[in-house]
Amino acid sequence: MPGTLFLCLLVSSVIAAEKDSALPGLNNTKDVEAFIDSAEVVVIGFLEGEESYGYKELVEAVKQVSSVPAAICSVKEVWAEYNLSSDAITLFRKADNHQENIDLSEAKDLKADGLVNFISVNEIRYITEYSQVTAVGLFNSEVKTHLLLLANRGSKDFVELKERLGALAPEYTGKFLFVLLNGALKSNLKPLEYFGLKPKDLPRVGIYDGNSDTKWLLPEGEISTERVREFCESFLRGELKGMKEAEEKPKTEL
Repeated sequence: MPGTLFLCLLVSSVIAAEKDSALPGLNNTKDVEAFIDSAEVVVIGFLEGEESYGYKELVEAVKQVSSVPAAICSVKEVWAEYNLSSDAITLFRKADNHQENIDLSEAKDLKADGLVNFISVNEIRYITEYSQVTAVGLFNSEVKTHLLLLANRGSKDFVELKERLGALAPEYTGKFLFVLLNGALKSNLKPLEYFGLKPKDLPRVGIYDGNSDTKWLLPEGEISTERVREFCESFLRGELKGMKEAEEKPKTEL
């Protein structure tokens, strides 16, 4: 009798664990649109079911990247709304209204670690902290102009400035990617030098236009929402093209 009870408890715990690991299901276009709109970045497995190739790998990957919600849609009529004709794992993000797909018919050796990398590289948010990983997604985006907040993590106004610019970013969806560059990291010294800055000069705000490989700095002063918005608008009106470009500091020999 005790053995039977133990077996029942074991089976129950396994079933519960499997239930906990299941992704929520999206049954129609309205459900998918609501899920995409629920967060800055989401992942949806457009898969026939939980037994499909890629499902277990997606569940495992999402456990490791818990900041990105994930779901599954098995209704093929809905897939067509997103230009998908076969099983795919798709990341949607609001910052540049982008859809990034993994076509599972072409992904012959899909692993959870590979999906973690796919999500991490493409996890571009309204304000994205620059790193070697996020740089790939930032520079692969169709939006080639970056509004940069150059600030030292740990400084008294770091969090406030990040929140302030993050709140402004949705106004410029499809026009700018807002990027946070932590000047306190040694690995970020080179990007700072590109703007002619050192960590002691921060915080500052700059614009980098990837189409022309040109950069500008917002003149020193308060980094207010109004000043940053006008800086962005000046670029969009073409007025910054006549202004002096930010100068890169010359390299010095040690």
